[in-house]
Amino acid sequence: MLKIRLKRLGAKKNPTYRIIVINSTTKREGRPIQELGHYNPKTKVMKLDKASALDWISKGAQPTETVAYLIKNCNEDGTLNYVKKETVKLSKKALAKKQAEEEAAKAAAEAAAQAEEAPAEA
Repeated sequence: MLKIRLKRLGAKKNPTYRIIVINSTTKREGRPIQELGHYNPKTKVMKLDKASALDWISKGAQPTETVAYLIKNCNEDGTLNYVKKETVKLSKKALAKKQAEEEAAKAAAEAAAQAEEAPAEA
């Protein structure tokens, strides 16, 4: 079975990858059938022959999860369409504080709604 997967290159703690078509039983750094492009995860630089990749998929090659993501988010010229996440990760303390503030605001809103209903009934 053919796989479209990443072949690791680069120095220690500084990986770069080649996107290759290879037999699934061959080792990761083995000889590929065809090289489709390259990808650097640190700089988000990618060059991919998207038409060739889609051709291999139509022939039955199975892309790995990461390669499927790269193909899906690839522009027509083969560059990565990377959108940086805008959500900020919070520490446990900051997350607990934020949830407490939201609960306090919700309770205050409910109290205000009940206070408006009470004079209307009288």
